[in-house]
Amino acid sequence: MADTWLNKVNWGDNGLIPAIAQDYQTNEVLMVAWMNRDALKETVASGNAVYWSRSRRKLWRKGEESGHVQKVKGIFLDCDEDVILLKVEQIGGIACHTGRHDCFFQQLVEGEWRDVKPVLKDPAEIYKHE
Repeated sequence: MADTWLNKVNWGDNGLIPAIAQDYQTNEVLMVAWMNRDALKETVASGNAVYWSRSRRKLWRKGEESGHVQKVKGIFLDCDEDVILLKVEQIGGIACHTGRHDCFFQQLVEGEWRDVKPVLKDPAEIYKHE
């Protein structure tokens, strides 16, 4: 497949585009990350979600350390062509590095942010750094 389809995406001044990962069965938003051309191209080629880590300044293959990969079921581009939506199967049921199901676990309640979703697995057990 030629790479011309990548040219339709409005990559922005920094070459990045927001990418929303959504559960393909429940439509629950799991996380938001960033993609560059290489990340989107590799996502399409591999069938697994690949993002651009702004902090590490390199490609981030979701689940490469944790095993919680995202199997891509569909890729969509929004009407302004500047946001990607990935419909994914979240392997292991944990999308967040905090050990929660999704990254949206803090809710604004009476003027303060409260954790409203449980930690499913201790991050120290997920990320074993030596």
